[in-house]
Amino acid sequence: MTAAPPEPLRRFCWDIQSMVELADDPREILMIGRDLMGRLVAQDDWLPEVFARLDGAPFRQYQLYADQMTRFTVIATVLAPGAALPVSQQTVWKLAGVLRGEVVRQRLALPDGVPPVARSASRRLGAGAVDAFSPKDGDGLAIANGSSTAPVILIEVHGAEIGDQPRHTVAPDGTVGSFTTVYANPPEAPAWDILTIQARIVD
Repeated sequence: MTAAPPEPLRRFCWDIQSMVELADDPREILMIGRDLMGRLVAQDDWLPEVFARLDGAPFRQYQLYADQMTRFTVIATVLAPGAALPVSQQTVWKLAGVLRGEVVRQRLALPDGVPPVARSASRRLGAGAVDAFSPKDGDGLAIANGSSTAPVILIEVHGAEIGDQPRHTVAPDGTVGSFTTVYANPPEAPAWDILTIQARIVD
């Protein structure tokens, strides 16, 4: 993408990168990151339309920012009405903000060969809400669109580059599998990076 990133996203990525460089541990990252994410999803008019398309798929994931040292990545996840992501193991810290719509999230344990076990009650998060996740052994997330009529868009920060990395999954019946995040960016809209976001950061 030749265009500069939208100003809210540019500022967010710059601040996240600075935070990751300076923070001592994931708990500090999640504490500070909640506030940064809250500011980003407080308004929903900045995401380019190219990163909000479903094109008939149940879900699409777009990489918005790629850290050159692969310490984190920023993703837009778009879910069709009534759709859900595969329940997969989360091995790194994660921040998620609801940009549009409503999402249902639940933390799960994923023992092999048996159905996932709830570690917490499900939560409904509306536009502007922020959730944080710090992994424990075997923990995963169930993420679904809370609406049967409208799509939902999540902005997510993962504490590693998760693209093309298979993750452990357990289906509702206990069947074990894997899920790989495959970015849907078209050739004309690659992820931004540090060079494209720092060009206009002046303070």
